[in-house]
Amino acid sequence: MSPIAVGGPALFIGTDTPCVALVRPEIDPAQPGVREAAERAGVSPEEFAGPSDLWQLIADRTDGEGREIALTELSTADADAFAGSLLDATADPDAEFTIVLTVAAHDVLRLSGRPAGEGFAFLASVVPPPSEGTPPLEVEIGPTALADLRVELEQFRRSLR
Repeated sequence: MSPIAVGGPALFIGTDTPCVALVRPEIDPAQPGVREAAERAGVSPEEFAGPSDLWQLIADRTDGEGREIALTELSTADADAFAGSLLDATADPDAEFTIVLTVAAHDVLRLSGRPAGEGFAFLASVVPPPSEGTPPLEVEIGPTALADLRVELEQFRRSLR
């Protein structure tokens, strides 16, 4: 089977695991792999690819714990504002900060940063909506180089336009 390429805006804080990611996956239903998989599943390629406007918050820890939260009410403008707040917060490499991603009056992500080495280390508190019945998850993310983080944030923001 052909591999399925997934595009769309993605902001990763941390590299590999542990990490927290804010993503809006986009899958092109015209891809051969999507058409093959859809045929095997008995659905149309468009149905298999799904909508390309739904945000997700993904958190992974090195111990195998993780969370994936569908953010159906997050707008692109809200994702951009969150990234902008993080970009602003990292402008002072000696400052500690906390920024929050709120969706539908619920704080789903609280990201606290502190200076570490040539960048920042983070504590991400991921809080699924109460309706999911899943406990909060804290993810400690080791030092991330400031230059790399700022490039990631700027690329993410450009991908939203």
